[in-house]
Amino acid sequence: MKSLKVLNKYFYKYRGRLLLGTLFVAISVVFGMFPAKFVGASFDTVEQAIGQAMNNNSDSDFGDLRNQLILFGLIIIASSLLKGVFMFFMRQTIIVVSRYIEYDMKNEIYDHYQKLSLAFYKRNNTGDLMNRISEDVSRVRMYLGPALMYTINVSLSVIIIVTIMLTINVRLTLYVLLPLPILAMAIYYVSAKINTKSEQVQKQLSSISTFVQEAFSGIRVLKAYVREEHSIGEFENEANTYLKKNEELYRINALFFPLMLLLIGLSTILTIYIGGQEVLKGTITVGNIAEFIIYVNMLTWPVASIGWVTSLVQRAAASQERINEFLNQAPEIQNPTTTPFNLKGKVAFKDVSFTYPDTGIKALNKVSFTIERGNTLAIIGKTGSGKSTVAALLTRMYDIDAGEILIDDLPINKLNLDDLRQSIGYVPQEAFLFSNTIAENIAFGVGDVEASVIEKAAKDAEVHANIIEFPKGYQTTVGERGITLSGGQKQRLSIARAIIKKPQFLLFDDCLSAVDTETEESILSNLKRLSNDITTLIISHRVSSVKHADSILVLEDGAVIEQGKHDELLEQDGYYSEMYQQQLVEEKGKIV
Repeated sequence: MKSLKVLNKYFYKYRGRLLLGTLFVAISVVFGMFPAKFVGASFDTVEQAIGQAMNNNSDSDFGDLRNQLILFGLIIIASSLLKGVFMFFMRQTIIVVSRYIEYDMKNEIYDHYQKLSLAFYKRNNTGDLMNRISEDVSRVRMYLGPALMYTINVSLSVIIIVTIMLTINVRLTLYVLLPLPILAMAIYYVSAKINTKSEQVQKQLSSISTFVQEAFSGIRVLKAYVREEHSIGEFENEANTYLKKNEELYRINALFFPLMLLLIGLSTILTIYIGGQEVLKGTITVGNIAEFIIYVNMLTWPVASIGWVTSLVQRAAASQERINEFLNQAPEIQNPTTTPFNLKGKVAFKDVSFTYPDTGIKALNKVSFTIERGNTLAIIGKTGSGKSTVAALLTRMYDIDAGEILIDDLPINKLNLDDLRQSIGYVPQEAFLFSNTIAENIAFGVGDVEASVIEKAAKDAEVHANIIEFPKGYQTTVGERGITLSGGQKQRLSIARAIIKKPQFLLFDDCLSAVDTETEESILSNLKRLSNDITTLIISHRVSSVKHADSILVLEDGAVIEQGKHDELLEQDGYYSEMYQQQLVEEKGKIV
């Protein structure tokens, strides 16, 4: 229960509704007592009338009896209807409150997810993150709603009903209640087994979902390698495992109601047997036996629900502990200030070193460079040289280990993080598009803008001609992760998304790798025209992408090995010149 204490703030927030719900529970329980009382009274009334008729040995007028029984019947019907009405109100308060809390929890978790650093997402898989905001929250809601409602209902029902039963006959009450604790323990045991098997079924269902998702995402590879039959076989194995686990679950489920009916029947038999003895002694009436049978049935589900509720609480506690594990993680990268910051464009690295916290890989080693406002710096190097790390540090996805990063001569970790990122037009190495229209993807960073502005950005990114060829043009839905587009089209849409922001700093992280040389030249020419006052950093492994930059930095193993303009680096006849000659030969080979 310790992990569930965090939910007390929600109980306090919705205390009014919860108190009202508790009142409705109490009223429904009280109205539930009336049928038992008046059924018992009806039996006693009939018994007395029959006794009087037999003693008089004459025809009796049963008109009064009929009227009294009709009155009792109407009272029973009215009380049952009122019980149902207040049970409806009870569910409309307590269960609806649980939905409100579920809504609040999901918003809180999602909001916290948004604040967590990039390193957090590298340490945790997406499926686990999704489970905590969906499955785990749903389990906690069962504690907040049904478990809470039945706990209140059980407590009030047991207190009121057992008190009434004890006032009628103590001996009969003790015998009647004897099977009910056994029922609660048995239901708890069966519920625990059901929960264990349910979790196994859920895990297997997740496994099937993951398998199918991967198969659909990689359908091109499956078809290319003719692995359809093999994939079907693997799916059948997963489905068979799911079937077996479901069979185990339903076998245990089959015990639930027979076990409940057995113990209810035992209580009923004890009521009639012990009640009969008490009637013969003259301590109770026949009507009391009928009354007790109804009380037993009224107590059965509340008592049985104790085991079920206990199981729900245990599952909720385990789920809330998993949720708390993430909620208690503070973001590694935090916004240090709310003071507005207007980026002008000067960027400087001074002896910057950085090691990735989870892998221990040293990505940068004492890297230094300066980009003046309006200038273009290019960083080139092989895969793993540390190029993309520079982009991650400039957008402050990570904090450096040593050295200093200055933006407009101010330390990056002292600036308003939101304003800094808003000032940067960032195009990542892997182009990511959302399952929206092309227009919405381009305007992602700016919100609602005119169609002409979107088209202008698309033209500057050399993707407008491709877009208008689609049947729906800019209203074409690109599909999950942009699957309906080619790699080059996705990259150019990402560039348009960065351009439309009109940022003070453009950051291109190897985002031209999937476009041809001619298109690349057009895009870079457009950017040169647009970026007279914009500072630009181009990261690439292709010389053609960087040769027009004001300055070029060559990285190898996280260190700067060469620096200068394109012509200067060629004259040095070093690593850059060798890379240029090699790529020149490759380009000629493609043309031939």
